[in-house]
Amino acid sequence: MLASYKLAPQRPWKVIWRIAKTILGLPVDDEIIYLDNNATTQLDPAVTEEMLPFLTKYYGNPSSGYAFAAKARKAVDLARERLAALLGCEPSEIVFTSGGTESNNTVINSALQFDPRGKHILTSAVEHSAVLHPCQDLAKCGCEVTFLRVDRHGNVDLAELEAAIR
Repeated sequence: MLASYKLAPQRPWKVIWRIAKTILGLPVDDEIIYLDNNATTQLDPAVTEEMLPFLTKYYGNPSSGYAFAAKARKAVDLARERLAALLGCEPSEIVFTSGGTESNNTVINSALQFDPRGKHILTSAVEHSAVLHPCQDLAKCGCEVTFLRVDRHGNVDLAELEAAIR
């Protein structure tokens, strides 16, 4: 895991030095700033406070039919309704998953299952492994997958993208 440390913003060289010390295993005694927030992140204290009753008191499985789970189920349903209102869609269109990998797999497999246009996936060659691995597996199973190249800035060539669309 890569970590950095809190410092004055006007001294970015110190960030590089502290990262290097961390990689080398040398002691650094400042407060850590976590740099892998794409994977997971610290909860906002307000979110923790709102979630606490469901982590300590009403922790029943919201998908179960027993009475203990009813309060958790109501909370999930309310969250789904509020999120749908914010997004301008129906609550039935909101699907909660356990994380990014499950979400990516759900989207890829659902698109293949329900799209009548065929079994062709377009993706870039630099996607997260949670996208690349399922696409590679699908290609081995006969699905047509086009891995679009990107330039040094990570941009897909729009002409290549357009030519790949079927």
